[in-house]
Amino acid sequence: MTKIDEEALAEAYNRALAHEKAGEIDAAVAAYHEVLAIDPEDHGGASVRIAALGRGEAPTRAPDAYVETLFDQHAEDFEEILVEQLGYAVPLMVLQRLQELDLGPFKRMLDLGCGTGLTGGAMRDIVEDITGIDISENMVEIAHEKDLYDTLYVAEIEDFLEDNDDDAFDIVTATDVLPYLGALEPLFFGAAENMVPGGILVFSSETLPDAVMAGRPYMVGPHQRFAHSEAYVRERLNATGFDLVDITEINVRMQDGEPTPGHLVVARLRG
Repeated sequence: MTKIDEEALAEAYNRALAHEKAGEIDAAVAAYHEVLAIDPEDHGGASVRIAALGRGEAPTRAPDAYVETLFDQHAEDFEEILVEQLGYAVPLMVLQRLQELDLGPFKRMLDLGCGTGLTGGAMRDIVEDITGIDISENMVEIAHEKDLYDTLYVAEIEDFLEDNDDDAFDIVTATDVLPYLGALEPLFFGAAENMVPGGILVFSSETLPDAVMAGRPYMVGPHQRFAHSEAYVRERLNATGFDLVDITEINVRMQDGEPTPGHLVVARLRG
């Protein structure tokens, strides 16, 4: 692995941020391209920021190095930021919706992007055995300390789904995962490959107004998070073997004092 010039990287990244803050988009994008030249693995998410500025194609997903770095850095204060400051309550919404739909209890659950264990904690009482996976080792360590999961892995989600040979799961959850993914086929297809027929997939997604999406299946929004159109989510679920059980409009979290619109989706794998 090539050694990164950290000083040059920091200088280029800070310059890019300054240009972005000043509204100098061309200069910001040029500086972010400098960042990518210094750090091709993109620990700072420059490619996502370029897309958020409306330049270039949206990547098919956020770079692994970026997601891992982001969550490793924020693991210690993750729950305080997400729950207390951003009003994030999706894991409890998942439990409530499943109960309203009279789904469960479940034998084996796979919690994709488990983070510090918020969804595992919400679901613990209606699941016999929970496996959690996250790309951030620091996050997984915190989840492990809570003793909520029977098995935990540090891995990238799509790689895990492709390589896993554990017993199949009857429920797969992915809360706050889609904002780091563009194309959804690998996630949905990978989940299907690891589930029993009739198994339940439940996840949250974020979206933007139709005028902003402008017919795109997905795009990077102003906060460097991927937004997906409802039509794209429905189409990709159907194409990967799922029947839609329920889709609900939700407020995923607060951002700068404004609600973040999205969907809570429940689907069943065709048997």
